[in-house]
Order: sequence, then structure tokens, then C-alpha cells
Amino acid sequence: MDTLVICIDRDNDLGEKAKVITPVVGRGANITAAVSLATADPEDSDTNTIFGGIHILDELRSLGVDAEIVSFAGDKNVGTISDKKIADQLDEFLKRQEVKSAIFVSDGAEDESLLPIVQSRIKVDSVRRIIVMQSENLESTYYMIKNFLRDPKFLQTFFVPLGLALIIYALAMAAGYPSLAIIGTLFIVGLYMILRAYGMDDHVSVFFNDLKEAFHERHLSFITMIAAILTFVVGTVIGSLSVWDAGNLESINYYGFIPMLSLFIKRAVLWYAASVFLWILGKIFDRIGAKKDYSDLVTEMLFTLSGTLLFWSASSYVLSVSIPELNYNFPIEYFVYSVVLAIIIAMAGIYFSFDSKISKGKKEKEDEAAQKPATFKQKTEEKVVKIQMDSSESDDADEKEDEDETGPVPINVGLRG
Repeated sequence: MDTLVICIDRDNDLGEKAKVITPVVGRGANITAAVSLATADPEDSDTNTIFGGIHILDELRSLGVDAEIVSFAGDKNVGTISDKKIADQLDEFLKRQEVKSAIFVSDGAEDESLLPIVQSRIKVDSVRRIIVMQSENLESTYYMIKNFLRDPKFLQTFFVPLGLALIIYALAMAAGYPSLAIIGTLFIVGLYMILRAYGMDDHVSVFFNDLKEAFHERHLSFITMIAAILTFVVGTVIGSLSVWDAGNLESINYYGFIPMLSLFIKRAVLWYAASVFLWILGKIFDRIGAKKDYSDLVTEMLFTLSGTLLFWSASSYVLSVSIPELNYNFPIEYFVYSVVLAIIIAMAGIYFSFDSKISKGKKEKEDEAAQKPATFKQKTEEKVVKIQMDSSESDDADEKEDEDETGPVPINVGLRG
């Protein structure tokens, strides 16, 4: 195949609205999928993306190009989850089809954010954006606001922090702490904005998606994930109570913010580490049950242990120096020993990861070597069959020649003069 026309539906409108399973391969199948989506939601722009891809496909075929069209869809949770699903579908398609180049078709900048993922797997010759011309009434402010309020992505972006802020403010006022209401509100909104800016909300979505999948698949990781969440909450409560017991807000001003933060970290970091260990341990058991490699998870556990040791030792040393009333005896030598031990643990994790990659590479080479004799044997058998066919055809030709030689002698008939 010379050219593949790729249509992208990042938020999986094909699956959510039209109940179409992707990837959709072929001109007829894509027309059916586009009609189904247009019937379910006439306002969805992904319908025009598919029809635009079909139009490009017809142009290429009219020029004699060997081309095909395929539509990929992601997930309603736009981000890491949806991008990974599209990447997996594309990898699976390219394993079954040899494609020289592709034309990327989308309906806007959101779908075009997947362009680097596609380019990392196949050469992209052209990018087409399908823009629909609409009437002035459809472009009115009322129509835009109405559609924004129905868009889950818009609701998650703007209404989630607003809702969290109102909940925190209401709880603080109900508890009789009006001074903390504004502080708590600003803290929650600021924390959400930081998580959103660094894309950490995608990791939260992945976590809950894994939790739901583990529940439906009856995996042990479902229990360990619940235990990890509860352990995280317990660690947060214990750390907060430790800071609260150290004094009131005036003590924070007296000792400073860094010592209070160190106290929270010292009391909570071990609980946080246990939470991460439980989460990773569940995944390890799942992979063992599925007979899959889990060496990368062991490396993550070693790195978590190394980071936990660093945070715990650093907070202990800060507390022993800044708040002597707590009677934390943690000299500088212990902190140095902890740093050295953390580096050794991290190096062990790096060595383990490197060793597992080498073993995995050797296994892949062995699999390739095992597949080559089978391919050679198959080609040899094809050649033998072809030789036998050629020999049988030559035998038939020889027999035919023999028949011609032994056949009746032609008699020339003429008249004497």
C-alpha cells in the first residue's frame, strides 16, 4: 500500500455516540460509520472528518495511487488514555499492513496533537484539516455557550475547580473557621491549576481507569489500589495532625514554614511510600498471573524506596536542627549515610532495569532467529512445489512432442500434368 488516509477521532465519538468499534478500515465501512455518527449526532464534526478522508481517498485512487482509509478513535477521557488507545490501534494496523506513507486528516488542533505520535510510526506526507462552513445563526453566542455547557471537557476544566472551591468554603464556614475558608479555597484552586498545567490530571484519570478495569477483570490490583488510597489518606491525616499538635498558627510563624513542612513529610512520607508499594505490588501480582514481565515495576519500587529514604532523612535532620523541643536526634552523619544508601538503591534499580532490557533484547533476537528457519523452510517448500510443477509441465510438453513425432504423416495430394 502506497498511501494510508488516517482519520482521527480523539474523544471516541464513534464509539460513544454511534457504537462503532475502531479501527474502521475501508471506504464502505467508513461511509457506514460516518452515516451512523451523523444519525446519532448531526452536529459532530468528526462526521465531516471521515467524509473528508473519503474524498481524499477518491482523489488518490483516481490518480492511480494504491491507497486505503482507516479511522482511529481514542477515549472520552481525552489525554493519555485516548492517545495510548490510538497509538495501540495504529501499531496493530501497521503490523498487518505495509504502508509507505500517510495523510493525516483531522477536524481541529485537538486531534492534530496526535500528529507526533503518528509521525513516530509512519512517514506523513500531508496534513488536512476539515473545516465546516456554518451559518451565522450556528455561530451565535447562544449556540456556542449551549454547546460548551454540554462539552464534558469544558465542564471538567472549569467547573471542577469551582465546585471544589465552593465545597471547601462551605465546610470551613460550617466548622466555624471563616478565616480558613478563603485559605482553603485558594489552596484547592491553586493545587488544581498546578495539576492541570503539568498534565497530572491525566495520571489521575489513568489511575481510576485502571481501578475500574481491575474491578471488572477481578484482579488483585483492585484491592491493593483501594488499600493504597486509604493508606495515602491515613498518611495525610497523621501528617496534618502532627503539624496541628505542634502548635497553632502562631507556632508556624515562630518556627517557620520549612520546619512545619518537614514535620509533615517525616510523619507522612512512610505512609505515602507504603501506598505506592501497595499499588505497584498489585500490578506485579496481576502480571505474574498473566505471565508477563514485571521487571519495570520492581525498578519503580526501588526508586520509590530511594526517594522515600531521601525525604525521610532530610526532614529528620531539619527537625533535629530547627525544632529541638521535639527531641529528634538525627546528626549530619546519619543524613550523609542515608544519601549514600539512597544512591546505592537507585543504582541497583538502574542495574536491574538495564539487565532486564538486555534479557528482553536477547529473547526477542531468539524469537526472530526461531522464526527465520520456519520462513526459510516455507520458502523452500514453495520452491520445491514450483520446481515440481515446472518439471511436470515440461514432461507434458515432451509427451506432446512425442505424439506429434509419432503421429500420422501428412500426404500431399496433387494432379499430374
